[in-house]
Amino acid sequence: NPILADLSAKIDKLDLSDDEGGDLRGEAQSAWFNSARPAYERLLAEMKRQQGFAPTDDGIWRFEDGAGYYKALLANYTTTDLTADQIHDIGLREVARIHGEMRQIMQQVGFKGTLQEFFEHTRSSDRFFYDTREAYLADVQVRLDAMEAKLPEFFATLPKAPLVVKPVEAFREKSAGKAFYNSPAADGSRPGTYYVNLYNLRDMSKNELEALAYHEGLPGHHLQRTIQTELGDVPPFRRFGGVTAYTEGWGLYSEELGKDMGFYTDPYSDFGRLGMELWRACRLVVDTGIHHKRWSREQAIEYLTENTPNPEGDIRKAIERYVVYPGQATSYMIGKLKIMELRGRAQAELGGRFDIRGFHDVVLLSGPVPLDILEENVEGWIADVKARPEPVMGQ
Repeated sequence: NPILADLSAKIDKLDLSDDEGGDLRGEAQSAWFNSARPAYERLLAEMKRQQGFAPTDDGIWRFEDGAGYYKALLANYTTTDLTADQIHDIGLREVARIHGEMRQIMQQVGFKGTLQEFFEHTRSSDRFFYDTREAYLADVQVRLDAMEAKLPEFFATLPKAPLVVKPVEAFREKSAGKAFYNSPAADGSRPGTYYVNLYNLRDMSKNELEALAYHEGLPGHHLQRTIQTELGDVPPFRRFGGVTAYTEGWGLYSEELGKDMGFYTDPYSDFGRLGMELWRACRLVVDTGIHHKRWSREQAIEYLTENTPNPEGDIRKAIERYVVYPGQATSYMIGKLKIMELRGRAQAELGGRFDIRGFHDVVLLSGPVPLDILEENVEGWIADVKARPEPVMGQ
């Protein structure tokens, strides 16, 4: 039992006699078996009872003023005024773009067949998967070490807290996602941690290893969230809070930034990066499809099956998430596209005076902000750079 095991480990660190520690453990076991566990069992039974009355329609549109509620959710998660139809169309456009880039990789590696056949090839061939957990973890560390060495070329501000890579613990690996990140403690007592779920190695493709590591670790969530935590001159809600479109937009931006930094030298790893970006683009289509266009669950599953390289298990779990979490899945791609748009605008307006390190500072040193505020910050930075005297050659 992870709860009792955690309590026991904490008791071991206290200055208590064996009898006192034993009494506390006994009280905890009594509370768990006589109170907490029966309560969870009653909750589970009630949820199963209510499941029998659950409707079969999946979208939020089925509720009174569901359309208005969904509009509010999209505004909350994307921090924009984009409509459901606009988001749906953005998704379709991005899916088409990414499919085109994937076909280029198919040609590069000499694959003969359709894109869907290439998807199946990357899903099923043993060459794209690891035999041992140790091999996966070793390759992750190699990639992150190489990325860390390259960071100073692209970032002026770097995190102080270290990053460690750990497998998801046995007690939760069956239910946990494939990869996630935990921020470091503000007092420095705990590092940032990139967790990888190695319960089923067939879920952890070699092709996606780089993109996952860059998204969750460096230069993704670890860099962004650690810098946020280490900001010393902002109120706590900005040091520890979050804006999904900003935070997850940065994570997805970091996947592509890795290519700009010279990584993804293996075309199959670049295909894995595109596959992960494609997944986020398809989210725009299926989330708005379910909750605005009244798609059935089966329509959404069929769309993801035809348009992504992801396995059926991933797809079905994802659709369950989108059904019960309307709007949230749209934030990733909308945030990434805004960061890319702002970077492109800064490059166009500043020309040779554009500094990627300065751009990343203006994005990161405010902490998570809504996308319109991020745009104001970048526009202010562009104006500041333009106002500086031009450097004189030879000085």
